[in-house]
Amino acid sequence: MVAVSWYLALGAVLFSIGMVGVLVRRNIVVMLMSVELMVNAVNLNLVAFSNLHGHYTGLVLALFVIGVEAAELGVALAIILAWHRHSGRLDADSATLLKG
Repeated sequence: MVAVSWYLALGAVLFSIGMVGVLVRRNIVVMLMSVELMVNAVNLNLVAFSNLHGHYTGLVLALFVIGVEAAELGVALAIILAWHRHSGRLDADSATLLKG
């Protein structure tokens, strides 16, 4: 049986990679994938702690988060696709269309 600290270390590494991807990259699709990686790192920690304590609440919460994240991803990709058709670019620095 693998210790929980290994899962936590893997979750921390995945979250760090995702955070670097959001902060360094300027492509909106890569930034969205980095956010997904960060959410999956949190889900890994939820499942690890759920397994440690023998409860299913962490697993249910992780499944709920995956469902909400899938819906969010669909909406975000639709907005990104519409913005790309309008401007022709996917650069996050030039995203001033949605400002008020």
